[in-house]
Amino acid sequence: MKKWYGGALVASLFMLLVLRYVVMKNPVEESYLMNPFSSNATNPLEWVHITGSPTVQYPVNASQVISVDAIAFSLFAQRNLSEGEQQSLFTWNLLKNLINHSHALPNGVEAIKEAGSAWNSLMALVQEKKLGYANDNSSKKAKEKQCPHFLNKMNATEPDKSDYKLRVPCGLTQGSSITIIGIPNGLLGDFRIELTGEALPGEPDPPIILHYNVRLHGDKMTEDPVIVQNTWTIAHDWGEEDRCPPSTPDNNRKVDELDQCIKLVSKDDNRTVSPHSHGSRKSSVGLQGVKYFPFKHGSLFVATLRVGSEGIQMTVDGKHITSFAYRETLEPWLVSEVRISGDLKLISVLASGLPTSEDSDLTVNLEALKAIPLSHQMPVDLFIGVFSTANNFKRRMALRRTWMQYPEVRSGTVAVRFLVGMHKNQIVNEELWNEARTYGDIQLMPFVDYYSLITWKTLAICTFGTEVVSAKFVMKTDDDAFLRVGEVVASLSRISMTRGLLYGLINSDSQPHRSTDSKWFISPEEWSEEKYPPWAHGPGYVVSYDIAKAVYNRFNEGRLKMFKLEDVAMGIWIDDMKKEGLEVRYEKEERIFTEGCKDGYVIAHYQGPREMMCLWQKLQ
Repeated sequence: MKKWYGGALVASLFMLLVLRYVVMKNPVEESYLMNPFSSNATNPLEWVHITGSPTVQYPVNASQVISVDAIAFSLFAQRNLSEGEQQSLFTWNLLKNLINHSHALPNGVEAIKEAGSAWNSLMALVQEKKLGYANDNSSKKAKEKQCPHFLNKMNATEPDKSDYKLRVPCGLTQGSSITIIGIPNGLLGDFRIELTGEALPGEPDPPIILHYNVRLHGDKMTEDPVIVQNTWTIAHDWGEEDRCPPSTPDNNRKVDELDQCIKLVSKDDNRTVSPHSHGSRKSSVGLQGVKYFPFKHGSLFVATLRVGSEGIQMTVDGKHITSFAYRETLEPWLVSEVRISGDLKLISVLASGLPTSEDSDLTVNLEALKAIPLSHQMPVDLFIGVFSTANNFKRRMALRRTWMQYPEVRSGTVAVRFLVGMHKNQIVNEELWNEARTYGDIQLMPFVDYYSLITWKTLAICTFGTEVVSAKFVMKTDDDAFLRVGEVVASLSRISMTRGLLYGLINSDSQPHRSTDSKWFISPEEWSEEKYPPWAHGPGYVVSYDIAKAVYNRFNEGRLKMFKLEDVAMGIWIDDMKKEGLEVRYEKEERIFTEGCKDGYVIAHYQGPREMMCLWQKLQ
């Protein structure tokens, strides 16, 4: 028996030596560069070790740990880029410290890892073209089709297939829509519509950004027909179901001011109502006990999924039926495919309002739309950083043609730059890169855009406004906000305060949203106090140079509290400075409208490209 134990011990030691040799021969950095999406499923925060030197850490699953050096090499290595190309990376190169603080905001770890992969792919493509590997004629031809404005398919269902897929090459933006015409058929008439993202390397299935499941005969929870909406990711599996009609009457939230499920789709004992008003057809399948259900076995429907600011709405035959709020990391600009399956005769699918970039060869007055080059001889009075996502091409063009044409901007005394994160889609990144080179007004961010990370863009604005240019004032706004630049400059001149200033629509009496149903939910762990310090609403606010500089310095010193609501975060940072002796002036501007616009506005929020043009023409 002792001999057996001794043999087992020797064998175990031998295996450990072999494993150690394998690990040493295949360091983590190499596996990262081949597959930067590998993640630690047990605890993503073990991805980097913040204290001490940036070395590889070896928890239980060593192959899934990525060193700080590997990330830095991927994102911040020297590239063969021209001086013009490097202009879009001024802020990027000053944000290296984000790697050491990636755990501070939700999804920060994943966003930086994913950006590393996207950046490597983009740079490989850029170098390919420089070396002449890409055929010019074929690339021009491909460009016409890369980000089409609409896609359609008639007679979509093939005879031998029960499902259909429509590739959406450049994602969706607010205002995009997917219209489906079909007839529920087959044994049950149940069908599913799914909006999916890009599958990560090594993962068999992509994330499902919206799962829209129509069950005409109900399910385990009900015998009545029901619509079930949900999301799925490999990391978190299925989320919490949104049901229509809801399981409990009180569980019916608002999304974009529209019901999650219209009250018409609700229980009404012993009543049968046809879902269509086209004549006297009677319901034959599963409609007992329901006032109204938008889908019917054997009946034609026209359903449209429309992308809103807070979620996705579904209308059926012209009537709003459901709304579904976006969930963390599952945002519309990440959609890459529409999938339709089940008992459905699919007649047609139409995707419209898709994000598409403008061909600069056809742009009128192109030079007048390009950013004024920065110059040390020309001081900047105001720097304006504009939050934008990669595929919001139309919004950026609308701003270039409207308020970015103010004399203050064209003279260079006011500088404007778009702050844009990387996209998971290589086509979108290529279009974004070309746009940045053409107009010179985009600052790329070394992370993939997620809503939970917008505070990093606030940091980036302060970084550019103080380290790239030295602006007297630094302003944040959004790409759906119309800004009267002249009025802002005049107001700052009238205030005549160059230190300790926060100018905007100040909120001095607000509390954290403690309901988990809220888009702005904040847990006691994130903010324990009953109230927030004074802060300015996100559509547009200005801080003086000293505050912006302090934000940048505190971040690099590890003293900046990261908070996922960026406008509140700025208020928190200023309050901390105030506690340390800074005299702060909160200058409230009532002419900032967070919804729509009114006469006498300084900033009008939630304006689409067409509204932007109308407002500009009216001012002219």
